[in-house]
Amino acid sequence: MKLDRRSLLGLMGAGAATPALAQGAAAGRVAFLHGVASGDPDTRSAVFWTRVTPAEGSSGDVAVALEVARDADFRDIVRRVDGLGARAERDFTVKHDLDGQGLEPGRDYFYRFIAGEAISPVGRVRTLPEGATRDVTLGVVSCQLYPGGLFNAYDALSKLERLDAVVHLGDYIYEYGAAADDYGMTSGAALGRAPLPPHEIVTLADYRTRHAQYKTDPDLQAAHARAPFICVWDDHEVANDTWMTGAENHQSATEGDFAARKAAALRAYYEWMPIREPKAGALKEAINRSFDFGDLATLTMVETRLLARGEQMTFADIPKTPDGQPDVAAFEAARQAPDRDLLGDAQRRWVGETLSRSKAAGRPWQIIGNQVVMARVKGPDISRMMPAEQVQQMIASLPADVRPQVEAAIQLFKLGLPFNLDSWDGYPAGRERLYETFAAAGVSPVVLAGDSHAFWVNELHDKAGARRAVEFGTSSISSPSPGDHVGGLPLGAALSAANPEVKFCDQTAKGYVLLKVTRETLTGELWAVSTIMAKPYEPKRLKTFVVTPDGALTEI
Repeated sequence: MKLDRRSLLGLMGAGAATPALAQGAAAGRVAFLHGVASGDPDTRSAVFWTRVTPAEGSSGDVAVALEVARDADFRDIVRRVDGLGARAERDFTVKHDLDGQGLEPGRDYFYRFIAGEAISPVGRVRTLPEGATRDVTLGVVSCQLYPGGLFNAYDALSKLERLDAVVHLGDYIYEYGAAADDYGMTSGAALGRAPLPPHEIVTLADYRTRHAQYKTDPDLQAAHARAPFICVWDDHEVANDTWMTGAENHQSATEGDFAARKAAALRAYYEWMPIREPKAGALKEAINRSFDFGDLATLTMVETRLLARGEQMTFADIPKTPDGQPDVAAFEAARQAPDRDLLGDAQRRWVGETLSRSKAAGRPWQIIGNQVVMARVKGPDISRMMPAEQVQQMIASLPADVRPQVEAAIQLFKLGLPFNLDSWDGYPAGRERLYETFAAAGVSPVVLAGDSHAFWVNELHDKAGARRAVEFGTSSISSPSPGDHVGGLPLGAALSAANPEVKFCDQTAKGYVLLKVTRETLTGELWAVSTIMAKPYEPKRLKTFVVTPDGALTEI
């Protein structure tokens, strides 16, 4: 049977309530109800974002000014930009790129927006360093399901003393509705965090409303105000398990043309996110770009969903032998097909050129912001880890709608099949070509991954066994994890034991990865929050690993 990813990831529990959406602007006055944000920092500029809620009963344009200062009290203003407009055609969002004007490299600035008598919250942005750079600190996040739980990890990030930028690897919003059986709605109902609109989002108005709801979350607002975000989408910004021309969670018969849905989703994304607009003539899907942190590191953000990804294989694609058994050899032959790819030739060439340029400039670190897990990960054979009676007890304890999916997975993973076909394991030929690109550039990069709702520390090897990269996978902010609903099974430890590339895995914790980069080492700290169902919470460092520029990985 086809394994349903949403069913495997499951539902969540109960907790305290929070308001679902900010109230409208007061009569006669505009308001800044969605916070402020900055993104895509450069050495002398950044993108600044906000959204103006028009005065009640008004739909006309709103004049907005941007102020950037060296101090939080705005006594030392270095740039003021008047004449910015919040317009209905962009859902009253405002985005301005200083485009290299007025800021200095490697320093903090404060910014705010003004519309009439209304003044926005104050945000903080740090420009990229230039030249000799001692260290950089980056937060790495992904997967924030609004009904799934509170965004406590964002609150923790916002309180860090040092944070140069936040790298968001996608699933900033989710498309699902608010029905009782929709993804995450057990917790969503208990927390008062039902998604808006209450149906699955398909149209431009739908996607705008969903982005607006997420941007009202106070913890997300605090994180955006704390540091610039460097973002890329994954699949749920459009629909679950997207590929170039479709998605698992898109039904053309009832939801219309996928291209129209994708266009609506991307338009809302560019309106509501602090990201540079595509250049004239460029594909909106071409979100890949790079950032140089002085002479220390290059961050290369890739796109693995809409530019080149072929349709995902599923376990339902496993053919049967004449005697009715799974034909694993035939399935593996199809999975290993040379045309299965995520990046495409053009983007892969660009990655190679970017890595080579970084290496030639003498930077010791090349970091790749990638959406899905790159390591080779087989599903664990549970029958080798637990007595049959304990396995049956674990299955019996699961929610009824999840039970058949887990039973099927247990049987399939006895065959040595990949844990997740939506990851790079579903596209091994494309992964090998990327490893060849790393080798040709002479680099051993650090790969970042999201999507899986789990923490990973992996050592990546090509098919010949040569070490090619180290991977840090961040868990979700609030989205359900596979380990949440396999009671009695230490799934993360099972995956580590079954896979030589996996050095650490936690399939239940929620949180973020903190990267601390110096010339000698790159330290990855895996931080979890004690709960996403209530406040207060406690942050906890789960693990710390250190990488050296030659690619060696050590736990400390």
